[in-house]
Amino acid sequence: MIPARPAAILFDMDGLLLDTERLIRDTMAAAMADWGLVLRNDQFARLIGLPERDCKAIMADMFGAELDYDVLRAATARRIAAEHGPVRPLKPGARALVQQVEAAGIACALVSSTERRLIESHLHHAGLLGHFRVIVAGDEVSAGKPDPEPYRVAAAQLGLPPQSCLALEDSHNGVRSAHAAGVPVIMVPDLLPATPAIRALALAVAPDLAMVAAWLGAAAGRNRAR
Repeated sequence: MIPARPAAILFDMDGLLLDTERLIRDTMAAAMADWGLVLRNDQFARLIGLPERDCKAIMADMFGAELDYDVLRAATARRIAAEHGPVRPLKPGARALVQQVEAAGIACALVSSTERRLIESHLHHAGLLGHFRVIVAGDEVSAGKPDPEPYRVAAAQLGLPPQSCLALEDSHNGVRSAHAAGVPVIMVPDLLPATPAIRALALAVAPDLAMVAAWLGAAAGRNRAR
């Protein structure tokens, strides 16, 4: 399902490489429950793939003055740090895929809605930080996903045309961002299923990262055969 060897692979982080979306959702819901508030899964789904400033606006719209988002975010971070320390779990196949891409001589970039300080911390503790030639963080762009800016910036920093790259995303907002930037994108669903509208924007939908690795290997084989 990858027609040709890409010049670069642009990875999302949360929900794609790191198994963090459930951790954040469940911890945030627990913190809100302490204050007598209920965070439903469908409400959290509206936040997936968005930068913090957009999450803050959505939460204010949903909960109004009942909730101070900055206080919630701090409480969530404290709980996660106390219960899990600095290490975040990797998604199955994440390390192997990043190593496969690098071994193939394909540039790796990270395009995330998370702030740079957290990206660098999480990737450092996962042993992946050194693999990425370019990192585009959510606090370093004027418009985050689903706007195309993050992916356009990543391609420009790599010195590559967007269409020569391949994006890997787990969220609807990420797929929309990559597609709008002209970057072919494969969705690997995490908390959100691939809807018909999202499938129409994606090159393919993979059940897991192992399938992406297999498709990439097949594309490399076809390239060598030529």
